[in-house]
Amino acid sequence: MTYTEKMLDAYPAEINIDHRQLASVIDALEACAQACTACADACLSEPADRLPMLSRCIRDNLDCAAICSTTAAVLSRHTGYDANLSRAQVQAAIQATKTCGDSCSEHSSRHEHCRICAEACRETEQALKALLPQLEPTSAATGPPSQSAPQQQQPR
Repeated sequence: MTYTEKMLDAYPAEINIDHRQLASVIDALEACAQACTACADACLSEPADRLPMLSRCIRDNLDCAAICSTTAAVLSRHTGYDANLSRAQVQAAIQATKTCGDSCSEHSSRHEHCRICAEACRETEQALKALLPQLEPTSAATGPPSQSAPQQQQPR
């Protein structure tokens, strides 16, 4: 059991999303962020004459790392849950992982770090897509964020 699962299980109120799936997605997001950060750094360590062809890849890596980290943080918070915000953040992460995965795939035959990063992005993209249907707003959580109903029920 990961620390993410332990924290979800320790949450004092009800979370209406499968804990294992949610923990798996949060862990995948963090792993993807790390892979993207490391890939950007590895790209910067390539010979200087290759950097111009890697500039887009580096940018996509850094954007994906930031979005994945933010998405993991948003999905880790449940008090005052806003389904609309969480869903939009997950959709942004799906796009970021797709974009970065595509970008890294272009270089994967020449750079092992890009191959590994593309793999992490693809796996995370699929995990996010599988989670997305569970983030449908309920009728109580469709208003402005300040009026959103918490995802939680009464404490256990």
